[in-house]
Amino acid sequence: MPIAVVARRGADRLRAGHPWIYRSDVVDADAAPGDIVAVSAERGRRLGWAFWSSTSQIALRMIATETGPTFDERAWLTGRIDAAVRYREALGPDATAFRLIHAEGDRLPGLVVDRYGDDESVYLVVQTLSQGADRRLALVTELLAERVRPAGILVRNDAKVRRLEGLDDRVEVVHGAVPDSLTVREGAVRLAVDLRHGQKTGLFLDQRENHAAAVRYARGRALDAFTYQGGFALHLAGRADAVLAIESSAPAATAARANATLNGLTNIDVQEGNAFDELRELDVSGARFDVVVLDPPAFAKNRAALEGAVAGYKEINLRALRILAPGGHLVTCSCSYHVDEPLFLRIVAAAAQDARASVALVEKRMQASDHPVLMNVPETYYLKCLVLRRLA
Repeated sequence: MPIAVVARRGADRLRAGHPWIYRSDVVDADAAPGDIVAVSAERGRRLGWAFWSSTSQIALRMIATETGPTFDERAWLTGRIDAAVRYREALGPDATAFRLIHAEGDRLPGLVVDRYGDDESVYLVVQTLSQGADRRLALVTELLAERVRPAGILVRNDAKVRRLEGLDDRVEVVHGAVPDSLTVREGAVRLAVDLRHGQKTGLFLDQRENHAAAVRYARGRALDAFTYQGGFALHLAGRADAVLAIESSAPAATAARANATLNGLTNIDVQEGNAFDELRELDVSGARFDVVVLDPPAFAKNRAALEGAVAGYKEINLRALRILAPGGHLVTCSCSYHVDEPLFLRIVAAAAQDARASVALVEKRMQASDHPVLMNVPETYYLKCLVLRRLA
């Protein structure tokens, strides 16, 4: 039986409810890459079972606290997959694209599954981001096929994080057939999705509920910086008079224009450009907007990038508040885990002070509910979304 012995600090971390043990806290291990190992404290007390990684700094990812002599991985996977699916069924999202399994958030470390399509033709896109999940890809595929009955399952194992686990890139259909593109619905908005080449598993799905919330504040002239394929802009356009959408990627800007056409929206102007530069030029020109949305990519993908990220978030929020009309609303987001909510609030407050703007905090939001957050695992809470109103 593969085993791992952890130091007191690692055992204390587990008792506090966090499922990760770092390599520096592993005293001894006898396991192959991706093994399920029996985890014990130094004095021999059993702590449970975990995925073992031979390369990542996260050496152990706990999957169960049972301490029996054997572990039935099929029964464990079946139960966890069923629980995740039942939770989404209970949520009943008003969309035909949503997250079905959210890795640690569903206590399935390193496994991400997104669901696309209506009930007639369901497609699943799977990512296995740890050695343990990757070794069980065939079993995961089998169980998903039995539980969800999809028309096809696509593996999108091209995420950079796999390299930390020593895993190769791999994109292939492993069950049924998967089309090159399809159209999904998010509320009243339709979106074209490229499952093989789009970001993440095809679309960013974690902003769905924030898109709907932003509609409540839509009016007059709106700006969606970092629009990607038009997520916020498409929703705002249903109520705003005009929407300016800015995107630095030419393919993404083209996709945003196509999505506007798909929805019959003629009041969206998608401009290709660097959002930092465009925000600065709008400020200098004296432009004013009734709604501004900031949804940038992660500025801090590690702690070393934190200082630059803070400066970047402050800059775009300062510019956004300067072009926001009195009585208007700013929807500002950060998906950088290393910029936690208290820090993000301080950044935006500092930006408001420098912009000489009096603002009220209207809402604090987060990732969509199909991306669950575990209370003792702060890494699962990554998306912060603030709604601010500029006072007259």
